[in-house]
Amino acid sequence: MSAAEETGIIIIGGGIAGAGAAFEVSRNSKVVLLERESHCGYHTTGRSAASFTENYGNGVIRRIVLASRSFLTEPPAGFCDYPLLSKRGMITVARADQLDLLREDMEAAQALVPSIVAMTSAEAIARVPVLRADYLAGAYIEPHSMDIDVNGLHQGYLRGARARGARIVTNAGVKAIGRQGGQWRVETPAGTFIAPTLVNAAGAWGDEIAVMAGVRPIGLQPKRRTAFNIPAPAGVDISDWPLVNDVGAEFYFKPDAGQLFVSPADATPSAPMDAYAEDIDVAIGAERLERATTIEVQRVSRSWAGLRTFVADGSPVVGPDDALPDFVWLVGQGGYGIKTSPALSRVCASLIAGKGFPDDVARQGVSMDDLAPHRLRGVESRARQVAS
Repeated sequence: MSAAEETGIIIIGGGIAGAGAAFEVSRNSKVVLLERESHCGYHTTGRSAASFTENYGNGVIRRIVLASRSFLTEPPAGFCDYPLLSKRGMITVARADQLDLLREDMEAAQALVPSIVAMTSAEAIARVPVLRADYLAGAYIEPHSMDIDVNGLHQGYLRGARARGARIVTNAGVKAIGRQGGQWRVETPAGTFIAPTLVNAAGAWGDEIAVMAGVRPIGLQPKRRTAFNIPAPAGVDISDWPLVNDVGAEFYFKPDAGQLFVSPADATPSAPMDAYAEDIDVAIGAERLERATTIEVQRVSRSWAGLRTFVADGSPVVGPDDALPDFVWLVGQGGYGIKTSPALSRVCASLIAGKGFPDDVARQGVSMDDLAPHRLRGVESRARQVAS
């Protein structure tokens, strides 16, 4: 039996959260990142809609995105070979029965993103000619929404972490977690690893990792999100179309490598698993697309699904556990993990290093109490009081 490998920090999970944490934490610490699959980013990270919008998610999410934009716009030298962001824009559309919701949504959005402006139905149709005039009653546009090169960002994190001495270990699903002399001991098929600090970036499996470590779970709920590709309308150049998003979160679509990426924006509770698209969800997405546009879905090129994992208040969970401070949470990104990863990775690394909450993130109106796991213990306590 080989000896256990000692390191400074063990990170469990090689998706965007774990990779970003490894990139930032390895500036000052020796890091081992453990990934259960044969390559990092197999699950949710590899199934992203690849959209950078400052107008999606709750208020905390939107502020974290604002704190992440500078990194994505100007990543460190050598981080990537191509720009991480590319122009796309996003139009939010509404039917007649959704106009009140559209007004409320736009007013809230403009408070954080002043560049958002209303559009007439004719202006929206001019940008996306397949939108139905008899469906569309109102719209607004976020002109500076972007596409994200998800693979470029993810690989940049991993490459940068390796350059700083981090070790990325794949096929290393966690079999057991214990304590030994005040340190964490993590057993995997790829070996046993020991470190004083353990970062839980396991996504949908985050609560399972916590239980293995003897830490109280925080109520993570994975939810399945379906997507599929269809051929672009014949003879139509879709390359400059913006992402089109329904204000009621019933569907969205965007150009994707010469095809259309479509989602019914489903959020079906799921156990942690290798998610796959259900035929009914693809059919619902196709029906909603056909209702809003002149597109007739004749063929689905490919379909897939990913898990977006939430906690009760919809905000990420980042920071030391209130009972075991050397167990650090980095979970619950709720499907916004790509665009929030720069800021959340820095928050995680700063807290581990004992440097407190990063000033630039705080200036966006985010506090440690918005992210810390102890806030969920309070939610649990209040829920028990109401139930009693």
